[in-house]
Amino acid sequence: MRRFAVIGLGRFGQKLAIALAMSGAEVIAIDKNREEIELITDQVSHAVRLDSTDEAALKSQGVDKVDVAIIGIGQGGGGFESAILTVVNLRQMGVKQIYARAENLIAGEVFSKVGATEVIYPEIESAERWAYKLIAPQIGEKIDFAEGYSLARIKAPVSFNGKTVMDLQLRQKYNVNLVLIKRGENSKQTKAEKGKIINVPMPGTVVYEGDILMVAGSDADLAKLPQE
Repeated sequence: MRRFAVIGLGRFGQKLAIALAMSGAEVIAIDKNREEIELITDQVSHAVRLDSTDEAALKSQGVDKVDVAIIGIGQGGGGFESAILTVVNLRQMGVKQIYARAENLIAGEVFSKVGATEVIYPEIESAERWAYKLIAPQIGEKIDFAEGYSLARIKAPVSFNGKTVMDLQLRQKYNVNLVLIKRGENSKQTKAEKGKIINVPMPGTVVYEGDILMVAGSDADLAKLPQE
């Protein structure tokens, strides 16, 4: 079982700690505010009130033995300085993976320089996800695997109905690759076909409206796929 320390239990930290715990991970939740600790104490492995700028206090709770530490400390009213010192402490303690939440790119650069292995920009990333969702509503969800490139799930629109993979020419027209097909539950196909996974679509494979298609390509190209 992987062990996590979530330091700073604002909205981001609290939700992250609970989600990790619900996934079966061992989670140490840390905050200076007693009220925040009381809100989460029954939902994680261990919740403790302490000052994360105190290295000895962190070690006393076994934070030096966690696999991953995430700093979600708010950066107003001295919080930024506390977050920086916390990253330094974790690095000195030998924690190998340190994620720091940053409110802007400058803060992120600072965290990287003092030892954070990765910086999280929840506000920026959320805005970018929503912008993409508004621009390309046909994309149900996507997994980013490189900057600007994703594996995405789309529901086959009516314009795809009854056409073969060769007819659709997804690679030639949209510069995306079809990875697999899941037959739609509400399609007019036979009962045996509904929900079936076709993990190697062939040129002659027929696509029906409502089928779930997994496609890979650049985010810009994926956004050009038809909605209807």
